[in-house]
Amino acid sequence: MKELAINLPELPYAVEEAMNRLRINIKFCGNDTKKILMTSCLPNEGKSTVAIFLWKMLAEAGFPTAFVDVDLRNSVVRKRYDVDYNEETSGLNHYLSGMAEYEDVVYKTNIPDAYMVPCTQLLENPSPLLEDARFKQLLDKLAEEYRFVIIDAPPLGSVADSTLIASMCDGAVLVVRAGETSKTWIRQSLYEIEQSGCTLLGTVLNRVDVKAKKYGKYGKYGKYGYGYGYGYVQQSEDKSSK
Repeated sequence: MKELAINLPELPYAVEEAMNRLRINIKFCGNDTKKILMTSCLPNEGKSTVAIFLWKMLAEAGFPTAFVDVDLRNSVVRKRYDVDYNEETSGLNHYLSGMAEYEDVVYKTNIPDAYMVPCTQLLENPSPLLEDARFKQLLDKLAEEYRFVIIDAPPLGSVADSTLIASMCDGAVLVVRAGETSKTWIRQSLYEIEQSGCTLLGTVLNRVDVKAKKYGKYGKYGKYGYGYGYGYVQQSEDKSSK
């Protein structure tokens, strides 16, 4: 298997604790929950950051985990993190275009038990490629080989890609930016996840000002949570709002 190096920054203690809470919650979602969609209502809510560190922590906990960068229009992972791409690196874009096969795009990384299907080139309109049977076959095969498959998808409010991807996943995590995302956008995103047939695993309330307790207005979407200044992890309670 080909190898790909990725260098992620160290997290502050409070952030790491919040992410560990999320990792534990994901672990308790059941053995049948393998393909996990990470999405948000709008851009800049932090879903890619949450996704990449959840992937890393699940792998470090001993669960073989694959990360699939499906944000093909605007990959944050490709731009923000130090991933060792070169001109010969084949990514999801090559696989969907028929220019590469499964074994060409799944990389072992320098993080133990962490594997990646990168996005090496942005696409203007990946929707037709995502609708092709090859994409579902990729996700299904990854789910056979790895305990978890973390799928970083575009925001639900930007394009229709995430709803399509959700229909192929076992569960979804919605990342919401505290104090920025309106209830209208949250309701719409929960509705789209429900319509896709994907189970809502929960929400991550990101960039929380815990001292101000501004996250209280989101309470109807969760039963309990953990706030550590960076993230506030909520488990879904109101099934009618999904």
